[in-house]
Amino acid sequence: MTVNFAVLGAGRIGKVHARAIAGNPDARIVAVTDALPAAAEALSASTGAEIRSIEAIAKSADVDAVAICTPTDTHADLIELFARAGKAIFCEKPVDLSLARVQACLKVVDETKAPLMLGFNRRFDPDFRAVKAAVDRGDIGTVEMVTIVSRDPAPPPVEYIGRSGGIFRDMTIHDFDMARWLLGEEPDTVLAAASVLVDPAIGTAGDFDSVNVILRTASGRQAVITNTRRAAYGYDQRIEVLGSQGAVSADNTHQANIQIATATGYGRPPLLDFFMTRYVAAYANEIAAFIAALRDKTPMPVSGHDGLLALALAEAALKSVAEGRAVTVAEVTG
Repeated sequence: MTVNFAVLGAGRIGKVHARAIAGNPDARIVAVTDALPAAAEALSASTGAEIRSIEAIAKSADVDAVAICTPTDTHADLIELFARAGKAIFCEKPVDLSLARVQACLKVVDETKAPLMLGFNRRFDPDFRAVKAAVDRGDIGTVEMVTIVSRDPAPPPVEYIGRSGGIFRDMTIHDFDMARWLLGEEPDTVLAAASVLVDPAIGTAGDFDSVNVILRTASGRQAVITNTRRAAYGYDQRIEVLGSQGAVSADNTHQANIQIATATGYGRPPLLDFFMTRYVAAYANEIAAFIAALRDKTPMPVSGHDGLLALALAEAALKSVAEGRAVTVAEVTG
């Protein structure tokens, strides 16, 4: 089975997903589109795909699936359009920045029975999957605490901050999904602290650049998430799960898996510089999982509902910071 894709959006993340699709033997890119003609032309040249409009792609009989890599405020409308057009849908997170809009969109997905997978790529990182496998096998006993460190090497442009939805919806949302996945229970309480320590302009834009979050489930399991927009030493991505009988962890990925020892001490090569290089395998595995679910007619491994729950945690974190208290998820979901 070969899945014919259209890639919607030829920016940074569109190129990442196009590379993953092109590298899969069971996939082919037949169409691309972007609001900027030059971007569409560049992706067309690199993939050999035709440039088509959104409307033409929706009507294209040779398109089986779409990869939505456009700005966040277009995601929900595009999901609904292609669900009604009978296409399978892979969409970058989040579905939308509004919980109500996400719920309305997912209602359309349910009504049309369209296959929809959300792009929480970190679930597909080989090391993180090995951690999850160890947890599921019971190697460390019952899960008690999860620790997630996620630090970007440098902040995004300030103009991006205004349309990103803020650090909790844009950055921490990946970690909220990882926490849900690893805890094995749904968090019901969120306590968050946030500061502006990296760039005052981020605060002026109404956002934060340094945050910590504690999630708690009804049984008392906890997840601690630490994020910053600046880690001078590289892209810092680590997780640890502590259980009743031990712990399992995944450390950072370096440019080379070596250690150099000299009279002056021990050293290692730098960390990989950002998500495009750190998560190459994760993006490839993610697309492969999407294709496998289509082929086998099985549920998508990351659903629209997963995206809704991660966004709810982001909303609870924002409310926690604003009100200086722990917030229950029920307060934001109604």
